Amino acid sequence: MSGQARHYLGVDGGGTGCRARLETDTGEVLGQGLSGPAATRFGIDKAWASIMTAVEAALQEAGIAGEARGAIRAGIGLAGLGRKGALEALQALPHPFAGIAFTSDGFAACLGAHSGQDGAIVIAGTGSMGIGRVGERELRVGGYGFPISDEGSGADLGLQAVRLALRAHDGRHERTALLGEVMQRFQNEPAEAVAWMDRATATDYATFAPLVMRHANQGDAAGRRIVQSAAEHVDGLVRALFDQGAPRVTLLGGLSSAIEPWLSPDVRHRLKPADGDAVSGAIILARTTAT
Repeated sequence: MSGQARHYLGVDGGGTGCRARLETDTGEVLGQGLSGPAATRFGIDKAWASIMTAVEAALQEAGIAGEARGAIRAGIGLAGLGRKGALEALQALPHPFAGIAFTSDGFAACLGAHSGQDGAIVIAGTGSMGIGRVGERELRVGGYGFPISDEGSGADLGLQAVRLALRAHDGRHERTALLGEVMQRFQNEPAEAVAWMDRATATDYATFAPLVMRHANQGDAAGRRIVQSAAEHVDGLVRALFDQGAPRVTLLGGLSSAIEPWLSPDVRHRLKPADGDAVSGAIILARTTAT
């Protein structure tokens, strides 16, 4: 690649999939690739294999092979990077690039949302949390894991819906259309809900979120109660980040567009649209810190 523009590779490795993108130093996209889950909870070897599958697809699309790959600088945002020993294990792996840098998938999303400038994000998806950076100071609120944390998330919406559905089944709460539909998923048998609970993950609970949002938007009393409570928690995450000095906050995640209309007006008016995505943030990381 001697005499040519420098190339930068960005990777967003998450629990449901992995994306890679190769760009020139002017931002021209040369190639993109996709693969399966790449979170560290699946194991370092599996996460790395998924990363490299997406990377290979991007490089092949760009037509870059052999020694030319040795001039690429890579930034990788990865879910679960905070797990003990994960970063050290990844840094010890051999790679073909001129430089490589790792960060969490959330921080990569934050970099992308604010073009590398100071700011913060609130993620409202299967889980929820707020993270950001002001100067050299990192910000974090919430996101300690479902069910003890992650309030306002898709998983939390599902948990609250199942709880109220069981109460309605017992006659301890008004039975609404939402709660009736939730119980139908368990054949109207609490024992089925208990059996499901014993093996359910946060992702399983989050499958109820679209149902809750639909009924809430249609005026269902129980749905509105659940979503209003979730919105208050998201409001709290946003306000906490501003209180900690974040100059700007962006709302991201699979639930973000659905929950935003339910947020308090003052919070909605202070939110900033994202400049770019987590892959954009990983490319910023590659440009600034990959060694």
